[in-house]
Amino acid sequence: MKIDVFSELQPARPTGEIDAARLLHETLEQARAADEGGFGCWWAVEHHSAPAFSISSAPEMILAAIAGRTERIRLGTSGILAPFAIHHPVRLAERAAWLDVISGGRLELGLARSGGAEWETFGVDAERTRAELQEAMRMIAAIWTRDRFAWDSELIRVPEREIVPRPLQRPHPPLWQTVTGPESCEIAGRLGVGMLGSANFSPLALTKGAIEAYERGLAECRPAGAFVNDARAIFTIVHCRETREEVVASGAAEAALWFMNEAPNVFRVRRENWVGLIRGIQGGGAASSPMIDGPEAPPTEAELDDPVPLIALMNRQRAGLPLDPEEVYEAVAAYDTCLIGDVESCLAKLRAFDALGVDRLMCLMQFGGLAHAEVMESLRVVGKHLVPRVDGAD
Repeated sequence: MKIDVFSELQPARPTGEIDAARLLHETLEQARAADEGGFGCWWAVEHHSAPAFSISSAPEMILAAIAGRTERIRLGTSGILAPFAIHHPVRLAERAAWLDVISGGRLELGLARSGGAEWETFGVDAERTRAELQEAMRMIAAIWTRDRFAWDSELIRVPEREIVPRPLQRPHPPLWQTVTGPESCEIAGRLGVGMLGSANFSPLALTKGAIEAYERGLAECRPAGAFVNDARAIFTIVHCRETREEVVASGAAEAALWFMNEAPNVFRVRRENWVGLIRGIQGGGAASSPMIDGPEAPPTEAELDDPVPLIALMNRQRAGLPLDPEEVYEAVAAYDTCLIGDVESCLAKLRAFDALGVDRLMCLMQFGGLAHAEVMESLRVVGKHLVPRVDGAD
């Protein structure tokens, strides 16, 4: 299993307090550390209209900047938003090809159906998004492998054209799809593209179910591209330090709560659906859940006393109540799918993902209000102690 980095470019502060230049500088420093530490790929997201959660609105641009400051780490998008109202497939193919050229052939191209704020911002027709994502996969692969390109379908028409540049990788860079539930996992498998899933605080059984759904799709695969990319990548929160005491002092557990509290607002997911994933209930994904109408209500007394400690702590944080760092750490560390802990505890969780058949673990390491120095130290520890022991060397 490869260990990757997943980046949101997350300020975790009000819009007027965001220093984009500082965050960019810190991100480039983190990417250099990941490159030197042997991480496999740096994955950049695309989000719009949710500045506290992410200012990564142009992932190809940040990855181009990273490409010029790194040597070997691969550069992935997880994922560029595929609805045609946001990105025309020809423009996606052109920009992605340039990124592959700029990086010397290091691109991993992932597309996402999106949801929530993005659909609202660009006036996306939700009923078309699944079909448009699949069409974009097929079109981009065709653009990259033909001297002249034309397309005519019920969804989109492009007259015959020559489209450049071509990517350096032949026949083309690996293709990936962001998945949110069994149906989208099966679709990714049928397209023959890699699956980009998530596992934050949800039981490992849900990750296992996602992989099984993906493999069902692979059994009926008609590749969108020139080859099958049958890889399984899972994103989760990671902060690893030498000792438990350092982890507690870092504030990573509280920062993870912030991430989990902010995400449903960004994706317009009802909180009961979102925390359902923590309870082990499938169906809380952004694209499949009813959207929130208006501001989220404050937590009730019952929610503050939720029987699940992690959910109760999330609600207490939302209410602005004081949190005990030790209590938060214990609640977070209890989850096999969240890697916040010392080296040995994180290694055990990594190996559990590996045993499920996960090919790449995408580690969100800069999240919430976690300080840059803490992120850098976690990158150092993971690169020194975990990457060699998981990536075939132990």
